Amino acid sequence: MELMQLEMFVAVVEEGSVRAAAERVFRTQPAVSIAISKLEREFEAPLFDRSKRQEYRLTQVGETLYSHATRMLNLRNDVISALGDIRSLRLGRLRIGANESISVHLLPKLADAFLTQYPGIHFEVKCERSKSLLADLKERKLDLALLSFLPEDKDLEGKFILQDELVLITSPAHALASRGRICLKDLSEEALMVMDVSESSPWHRKIAEAFVQFQIPLKLTVENAPIETIKKMVGIGLGIGFVPLMAVREERDNGVLAVVEVDGFHLERSVWLVRRRAVQSPAAKVFMQTAVSLGQHIAGQAPAALPKGGPNPSLGLVGRNKMLLVKRQS
Repeated sequence: MELMQLEMFVAVVEEGSVRAAAERVFRTQPAVSIAISKLEREFEAPLFDRSKRQEYRLTQVGETLYSHATRMLNLRNDVISALGDIRSLRLGRLRIGANESISVHLLPKLADAFLTQYPGIHFEVKCERSKSLLADLKERKLDLALLSFLPEDKDLEGKFILQDELVLITSPAHALASRGRICLKDLSEEALMVMDVSESSPWHRKIAEAFVQFQIPLKLTVENAPIETIKKMVGIGLGIGFVPLMAVREERDNGVLAVVEVDGFHLERSVWLVRRRAVQSPAAKVFMQTAVSLGQHIAGQAPAALPKGGPNPSLGLVGRNKMLLVKRQS
C-alpha cells in the first residue's frame, strides 16, 4: 500500500468516477484503475460495489479504508506543511548555550536581531560553563554554543563573532582608580576576585602565569563567583576583580565601576559560535549568519543593516513577547 494509491482511491470516491479522479491526481485513467485493483488484491476484498456499472459505491471494506486513508493523507499534508514552515523559519526550535558573560551581554543582542525576523522560532538558552556546553553540543542537546575559544575537535566547527578582553575593575573610590594606569606589582596586596579558578579556564591560567612571572602573590579572596556578583562586590569596595570588558561597559560608562589599565597585562578572548559539522537546522544556519554579521557590526567592520533585518536596541525580548527559556544549572 502506497500513499499515491490511497490518494487515487480517495479521489475516485470523492469525484465519483475514474476519469474525474485521474484529472484530479494528474494520472491516466488506466493508472488509477490499476491502483484500485492493487489495493483490492492487497486487502483481498472489493472496495466498490460494482453491481451498478456507473456508480462507485463503497463496500464495508472500502468505507473503512476511505476513513483511514483520508486521515493518512491529511497527516501527510500536515507533515509537508510543518516541514515547510521549518525550512522557511516560520516555525522551529533553536537550542543555544553560552557562559554567563556572553549570555547576559551578547546573546540578547544576537537574539534580538534573529527573532525580529523570525518570531516563530522557539529560542531555548542554557547558561553554563564551556566544558558543559561542549558536552551538550556533542550529545546533540544543543544546536549551537557561544564559546570564548575554538575547540580542537574534528567533529565541531565555529565562526568568529567578535573580540573581547579581560579587564581589571575597581570601585571608583579605590586608590587604584584615580591612577588610571598601573603595573601588575601594584596588585600584590590587593584582594582579588575571579570568575573561574578551574584548570580548564584559559583566563585563570593566564592570570596565574602572569602573577608567577612577576613574582607576585595571587591573593584570591573570592573564587568561582558569577560576574554580576563580582561587579557588586567590587562596587562596594570588597576588592578588585578581573572580568570581561563586555560585562562592564555600561557600569564603566556610568561611573559605577572603574576600569584600570595594567601595564604588561593584556588578555584577549575571541567569541566563537560553535556547532557540530553534521547537518544543521535551517534556524541554526541563519542564526550563525546573523551572529557573524552582528559581530562585524559591533566591531565596526560592517554596516548597521544585517541580512534580512537588524537589531533594534530599543526592543527587549520580553517587550516583543518572544519565548526565551533560560536554563541555569548549579
